[in-house]
Amino acid sequence: MTRRLNLRQIEAFKAVIEYGTVSQAAEMIGISQPAMSKLIAHLEDDTGLRLFDRVKGRLLPTRRGMRLYEEIDRIFVGVRQVENAVEAIRRDEQSGLVIGVMPALSGSFIQQATSRFLAKQPGVFCSVQSRSSQWIAEGLTTRNLDVGLIIAPIDNPYIVAEPLLGHPIVCILPLGHPLARKKVIAPRDLHGVGFVSFDPESHTSRRIGQVLDAHGVSPEITMIANVSPTVCEFVAAGVGISLVHPLMVGGLRQKLAVRKFKPAVQLDFQICRIRDSRNARLVDAFLESAREASAAVSRAILRPDRALES
Repeated sequence: MTRRLNLRQIEAFKAVIEYGTVSQAAEMIGISQPAMSKLIAHLEDDTGLRLFDRVKGRLLPTRRGMRLYEEIDRIFVGVRQVENAVEAIRRDEQSGLVIGVMPALSGSFIQQATSRFLAKQPGVFCSVQSRSSQWIAEGLTTRNLDVGLIIAPIDNPYIVAEPLLGHPIVCILPLGHPLARKKVIAPRDLHGVGFVSFDPESHTSRRIGQVLDAHGVSPEITMIANVSPTVCEFVAAGVGISLVHPLMVGGLRQKLAVRKFKPAVQLDFQICRIRDSRNARLVDAFLESAREASAAVSRAILRPDRALES
């Protein structure tokens, strides 16, 4: 390497992997899209590694890119453990709430829920940490987190969970895909069709797999991704079709064909708390704000769906 790597490059690289596009990653870490692209280019130059393939204007991680991401993610786990210790010390001196949220809900939804909460709780300190469902479950159990927003149900007697943002999954397709002519997509339509899948070990992938297996359907898996924005971007790029929670379509609705999928497969997120939490009053207040935000987001999801044929 001709130059030492810097933290900003690593943050930019990690954000592009997790949020799926340069534009969304730039928005999440608060820089311009050209600045984000420059950081990625410098990182590839400094490491001498091709970390992304450029496909139709999008950055798709290479095998080496994913290996580097896995190493970086391990390091960030250690950093977050230090952050948790700092937050625990701060909470001893200030009323506050630490919220763990999976990446799929770390954008607009958590902003709406937290803003509603803070508007009713002036002077309260909030920390929002975006991580995997498993990490959040562990954080709740160890009481490093007060509230968690996840996709997979937790089987733990010390954790209380309730469903949130429950909606039937939808089928997303590239614009112009032959199946986009159909009003409703059925399992049999997916047999042998190019399909962008979630990680096989994920809750979403298992739920979808159960339905397809029950109908004897085997799509042709063309790509596997571990986060919803990446799945949606690959579909928009024409790599295949997929089944997702409608919330995940987000700002890509104009780049995708979205169709109902029947039989309906309900997919819920979960909002979780630890039993007998030390700041139960604030946790209760946040849960109420999250329910309000969920209702507002659900109304917004259903409005575009009216354009989908029954």
